[in-house]
Amino acid sequence: MKLEPIVISLLDTDLYKFTMQQVMFHKHPNLRGKYIFKCRNKDVKFTYEMLDEINAQIDHLCTLSFTDDEINYLHSIRFLKYDYVEALRLYRPLRRYVTTSLDDNGRLKISIEGPVWMVSPFEIYLLEIVNEVYFRMKYDYQELKDSAVKRASDKVIDFLVTNKYTFKFAEFGCRRRLSREFQEWVVKQMIDTKNCVGTSNVYLAYKLGLTPIGTYAHEYVQMYQGIEDIPVAMSNKVALKEWFEEYEGDLGTALTDTLTTDCFLKDFDKVQANHYSGVRHDSGDPYEWGEKIIAHYEKLGIDPKTKTLLFSDSLNFDKAQAIYEYFKDRIKVSFGIGTFITNDTCVEPLNIVIKLQYVNDRPVAKISDNPEKAMCQDEGYLEYLKSAVARRRGE
Repeated sequence: MKLEPIVISLLDTDLYKFTMQQVMFHKHPNLRGKYIFKCRNKDVKFTYEMLDEINAQIDHLCTLSFTDDEINYLHSIRFLKYDYVEALRLYRPLRRYVTTSLDDNGRLKISIEGPVWMVSPFEIYLLEIVNEVYFRMKYDYQELKDSAVKRASDKVIDFLVTNKYTFKFAEFGCRRRLSREFQEWVVKQMIDTKNCVGTSNVYLAYKLGLTPIGTYAHEYVQMYQGIEDIPVAMSNKVALKEWFEEYEGDLGTALTDTLTTDCFLKDFDKVQANHYSGVRHDSGDPYEWGEKIIAHYEKLGIDPKTKTLLFSDSLNFDKAQAIYEYFKDRIKVSFGIGTFITNDTCVEPLNIVIKLQYVNDRPVAKISDNPEKAMCQDEGYLEYLKSAVARRRGE
């Protein structure tokens, strides 16, 4: 390993990895899953030297376990249950679950396969590793860091001195950060503005005394597509029900676009809408989406001002401020901002993802409100899922 260890604690991940894992552990411990890596940037090439370093970093990751202090911290988070946290004392990322390779065109291939509740955590750790290895080995890292510090400092000045931005946000930048050290530095700067209400990074929350923030991701809803007796277009309905059973009103922000927002709203009835404090936007036009959600609350007889819209799709501060100004008098508004905080440098950031693609050998998929974000290994299944969703929407 040429670089210093990139992941030094198993807390160095998004909170929603723990909250989703708890539901998987309690309700579906026997599901098997396969996750696949994808780089959405065109013309990005990895080298064999990068692959060797990625493998060495994964080897190191798989030596880690939770310390007693980290377990005690997780016990302090009220919605994480005793049996689940105690099980984490025994948890280890197992190297045998991860396969990596490089094709002749320099495209990095990663697959993760094993029990869903055990392999799900690899997603964020591996994205952190891949991203940092790429930028440290392809560019002059100090130059990138200097440019990131300059840009971040300008943003902090806009908050502290000019009051250009008036919205509240959480830092969501684990997966595409420039580096672990830069994420910690920039979170410290952002917290000083008082506009930043916390971070999705559990390790930074633990280390800096911040609030860890997050609920669930697309993989949670996708998981239900792989359970044989659940109709695929009904996976949102079951996912919402089981999430509420697990958390009883805590973590009440629902993600709408796994099977498109229109399909989600078919299952987001008055009972569910009252159970959940709000919804999260992650694809499609944010203004159209927000209008659709407000109209849905009004149709159900719910005052939108009692609910929250959380926006988290490729945001910068100017976009967030415009969205905030548009909706602020009609509904509560909050934001999760990632890459623009943790990897805004003089070069283009990577757009990398790791998505759940199979559960119990059955293909699963995310459709989203942006067709370009769809990812599925089985085109036949994707077309079947789209048709099932269309029927569910009444088309």
